[in-house]
Amino acid sequence: MRNLFQQITDEIIAAIEAGAGDYVMPWHARGSGLPANAVSGRMYRGINTLLLWAQAKRLGYQSTQWATYRQWNEIGAQVRKGEAATTVLFWKGVGADTGNDGDDRAASARFVARAFRVFNADQVDGFNEGSVAVLADRDRIDHADRFFKRLPATIWYGGSYAFYDPRADMVSMPDFASFKAPEGFYATLAHELVHWSGANHRLGRDLKNRFGSEAYAMEELIAEMGAAFLGAQLGLAIEPRRDHAPYISSWLKVLRDDPRAIITAASKAQIAVNYLIELVAPQELNPAVEHAA
Repeated sequence: MRNLFQQITDEIIAAIEAGAGDYVMPWHARGSGLPANAVSGRMYRGINTLLLWAQAKRLGYQSTQWATYRQWNEIGAQVRKGEAATTVLFWKGVGADTGNDGDDRAASARFVARAFRVFNADQVDGFNEGSVAVLADRDRIDHADRFFKRLPATIWYGGSYAFYDPRADMVSMPDFASFKAPEGFYATLAHELVHWSGANHRLGRDLKNRFGSEAYAMEELIAEMGAAFLGAQLGLAIEPRRDHAPYISSWLKVLRDDPRAIITAASKAQIAVNYLIELVAPQELNPAVEHAA
């Protein structure tokens, strides 16, 4: 089990190190939607989203569709000879038929992690992905604007920088005009709202017992990934925030010391995103979430 977690952690560490110079992290998958299973249509989530984004970026895959070798065969497609698979996690309930893809369940004796090997649609022949309807830029921005305005968070605009104040339970944001592009504004707002979601009277996300002195840095990692997951859900690209570059060394230290840390962080980021979406419009939270590869 540790070897599986270590393999996944090593892949994420390599992706972080590869982009550290320009602060382009694995979750900065510009223009990429959420990865989905090509057969079931279900979205991958948590650590699997991160793994598939990182692999697609590294190898230049354009498709967001993935499936196992057997699943591709079932729909008449063939993985090309010599193509390498990508590992994803599936949490299976012991004695049950359902699992929870990408969640951090290792602490529970009722769940065990299994590895599945998947291939991107760019690695197969005989699959016609078809055209995907994409909203115009203005429509995507309008949709994101409506989403954030419906969240029951106290947001103060006009500050010199963005932050969440836990004592006042308030998000402070610079004015919209301070950002070069609308997506930068909403990406920053999403980041701070992931922090907001972790308050004691909401998700109660306490990382001190789990990460000790690195809890603050790991909270920033959760907010970064959460903003990316939410951005993909809303059709927005997440711009790198260079002011977070100093956290990279802390993230790498934690990941090297703990092979399950990135899985925990990605799971908590996904939980935060689900929470925010459910507050606004539960029907917009895609019910087709991938439970197995």
